[in-house]
Amino acid sequence: MIFSLKDTTENELFIVLASAANIRNKNIEVVKAAIENDYYIIVVTTNQLAGILKKNYDKQMLPEDKIYFVDAVTKYAAGTNVPPMKNCRFITNPGNLTDMGIAITESIKELEGKKTCLLLDSINSMLIYIPSHNITKFIHFVTNKLRIHNLSGIFLIVEKGIAPEVLSQLTTFVDNVIDEDPVPDKVMPVSGKV
Repeated sequence: MIFSLKDTTENELFIVLASAANIRNKNIEVVKAAIENDYYIIVVTTNQLAGILKKNYDKQMLPEDKIYFVDAVTKYAAGTNVPPMKNCRFITNPGNLTDMGIAITESIKELEGKKTCLLLDSINSMLIYIPSHNITKFIHFVTNKLRIHNLSGIFLIVEKGIAPEVLSQLTTFVDNVIDEDPVPDKVMPVSGKV
């Protein structure tokens, strides 16, 4: 299934579950769907370098002026000599939740007044650097920030790469969980919204 935002309201929050083999393609599908629905998108990447993602988006001919990055990987891998990149905020590492929260807040402010969606790719890669209870608190903070600003949000998760109790907690913060791989076209409401 190709991810679609057509039948959603502008300020809904989703968890999108995908297989490990499909997570990179799901990232591209989500960004493409957001742009096709007139969103600006903030891609918070803890999984892939923003430069690599940009190349992938360029291959899909996605307009770079609608894509903003919060990159938690590049400086961690390359050190401090990272050349600037248009519409990108680099933070030191995927475990620095304070800087990540600040960069997300700054990106939201920069896009104020524009139809905006945040994509966090991926929660699983954050688990390498941060205990699950801290990630749960951080996702709760991010979802509340998105709701305050009436923004949409999508959280990518490798389905079999996360503990069921963590996934259960995270689902309480969103409106829908979309399980892309085992049962295509299935949307599971979690809060009364469809």
